[in-house]
Amino acid sequence: MKKVWIFVLALVLVSLPVLSLAEDVTIGVTGAFYEDLWQPAIDALAKEGINVKLQQFSDFSLPNNALNSGEIQMNAFQHHAYFNNDTSNNGYNLAVIADTFVITMNLYSAKYETIEALQADVKSGKALNIVIPNDATNQGRALLVLQDAGIIALSGDYETTPNIENVQAVEGSQVTLTPVNAAQTYQFLEDADAAIINGNYAASYGVDPTSAIFYENVNLDDQRFICLIAVKAEDIDNPTYKRIAEVFCSDVTGEVANTTFKGFFDLVWEK
Repeated sequence: MKKVWIFVLALVLVSLPVLSLAEDVTIGVTGAFYEDLWQPAIDALAKEGINVKLQQFSDFSLPNNALNSGEIQMNAFQHHAYFNNDTSNNGYNLAVIADTFVITMNLYSAKYETIEALQADVKSGKALNIVIPNDATNQGRALLVLQDAGIIALSGDYETTPNIENVQAVEGSQVTLTPVNAAQTYQFLEDADAAIINGNYAASYGVDPTSAIFYENVNLDDQRFICLIAVKAEDIDNPTYKRIAEVFCSDVTGEVANTTFKGFFDLVWEK
């Protein structure tokens, strides 16, 4: 009888699900600063047996495709506006597993020390060249920043984010907008009069966040520009991926975001 119970117990143990979260997970990111931002969470997760590796992508158009195809298991590089646009246009079956932060998109200049000086030249009719991102969602966001800064005006006939067709010149001004790849906006800073630079690329190039001449008005009630961690839709309840998101969205990341990268992030989980 004892042998029978031992045999039954062995069958039960074999049939029980494995509860360990131990797994190797690759997360797609865009920008060198993510290495520092993620490292505290990576170290904490390693103690739980979850081995996280970051994979860098050179362009925003790549990480969602890599996630959808199974090349990586998660990505963390985009905000909701970009996510919604990219997944819809490409038919990706992805889902948001966590909201993280807003990465500021500010106006920088190597030629103007203050926004007032730039505004004065705009109003005087001086020919000016301002570099902005060329992808639809980041460009629309950049245009909103420039409108708030008094550099351009926008027509009101757009539903969510504007595009170049919505741009109206401030009376008497001669402002030319030059769209380039978002990853390259910083490289045009010396030649242009000013540039709108995504915070992730500014951080990657070591830009001092306090050097901006105009700061984006961040509204955490507006979900469009809140960044996120994405997974394949079928993995939304994966306990390992949920644990990774939970650890990242905690004080271990908040400390480095608020010290090393102070000024680039508004952390959603702290609000």
